Formats: sequence, structure tokens, C-alpha cells
Amino acid sequence: MPKNARVILCNGPYESNGVVAHRNFRLQGLLAALTVHEHQCVLEDTWEWNMVKLVVNGQVVFSCNTKQLEF
Repeated sequence: MPKNARVILCNGPYESNGVVAHRNFRLQGLLAALTVHEHQCVLEDTWEWNMVKLVVNGQVVFSCNTKQLEF
């Protein structure tokens, strides 16, 4: 990834305790790691269930199921 890149974190809703909603809890570690490396992070809610995508320069560079991320 280029230095000081603008990274868009697209995250969809997921179910937790019977409630479906957009939550950022699982993204905190990822946000911290990107910020340490001086990237500008933008959170963007999407409607793709259980999905997290990192978009840099218009390209998806990483994607996974939200529940695979650890706190």
C-alpha cells in the first residue's frame, strides 16, 4: 500500500445477540494498525451483511467476514 494512503473501510451490518446493526467494535484493531502506519482511514457503512472491505485507490485490497476479525 502506498504511504499515507486514504483507506476506506467498508463494513456491513452483522448479527450480535439477536440484533442486526452496523458496529465498529471489531474494526478498532485494524483502524489502530492503519493509523500507526500514518494512513488516513474513513469508515463507510454498506449493506453487505457480515462483510469488511479495505479500499485503496478504488481497488479492494482486502476483504473478509466481519466475524473473523478479533477485538
